[in-house]
Amino acid sequence: MPRAFLIDTDVASDDAVAIIIALRAPEVRVVAITTVAGNVEVQQATRNALYTVELCGAKVPVHCGADKPLLRAHQNATWFHGNDGLGDHNYPPPRESPGKLHAVDAMIEAIETNPGLVLVTLGPLTNVALALSKRPAIAAKVGRCVVMGGAPCCEGNVTPAAEYNIWVDPEAARMVLLSGLPVELVGWHVSRGEAVLNESDIAHIRQFNNERARFAIECNSRAREAYMEQTGEDGISLPDPIAMSIALDPSVCTEWSSHHVEVETHSELTRGMTLVDRLHVAGDDRNHPVWSHIVSKGHNANVCWAIDTKRWKDALFSALR
Repeated sequence: MPRAFLIDTDVASDDAVAIIIALRAPEVRVVAITTVAGNVEVQQATRNALYTVELCGAKVPVHCGADKPLLRAHQNATWFHGNDGLGDHNYPPPRESPGKLHAVDAMIEAIETNPGLVLVTLGPLTNVALALSKRPAIAAKVGRCVVMGGAPCCEGNVTPAAEYNIWVDPEAARMVLLSGLPVELVGWHVSRGEAVLNESDIAHIRQFNNERARFAIECNSRAREAYMEQTGEDGISLPDPIAMSIALDPSVCTEWSSHHVEVETHSELTRGMTLVDRLHVAGDDRNHPVWSHIVSKGHNANVCWAIDTKRWKDALFSALR
């Protein structure tokens, strides 16, 4: 039986490639895609999701969700991905329309009818937090929850302290981490360095000479420029596809460990910071007043620290051929 996947996403350039990877995996059945405001407005994310599904020749319902974070104003990332999220290449409108259910209700329905499914989140966690608030019991029905988000070991990509997906809606991220969902945290850090698509990788993908491969490179054109501006590294960084490749094959991550993880929601300086208790000191008496609410629940996330870059890139190449 194919594994059931549910993808929650703010579809921009790297999200689109992640969707392609999932839809091209023969052992996976994507039961639904839910969209959320993040990189772009939620209506644009929905359009981008529908376009990507059609590009793959797939039939997967796409449901439009939260148009803003739980408590904060929405701050997009169009400077990084382009105004349309796909590098502003004027892709045609999709032929299909979004599903009638709100993403939150579609998420609850998908989880309840597919117990044990893999939930993959590629954007802010607003929809997931709302679904958990409405139906807390779904947390126990999810087999794995792979979250692309956080900067557990180093600097963030939107502030020195935080990665974008967590920063946009830190309250939602905190709710998800404390919900009992089996979270696997795949941070921005694993998409840097050798994991970035270099010129040789890009040329290799272009040689596939099909519409999926061309789109994967083209829609990331603005993201490549922005990544260079941001980090000084040249190439295409693909955090969401890496998270998807780990959802498909956990061995892509070469170093996992289980920890207490908290999200900063009060300080503007460190808003959205993912605080990982890597040294397991949260249970010390001196930390009890702050960490007791988390420690009492046990470790709340498995954190990915490093990946097998060859295995990741081979998975990408396979999906785009």
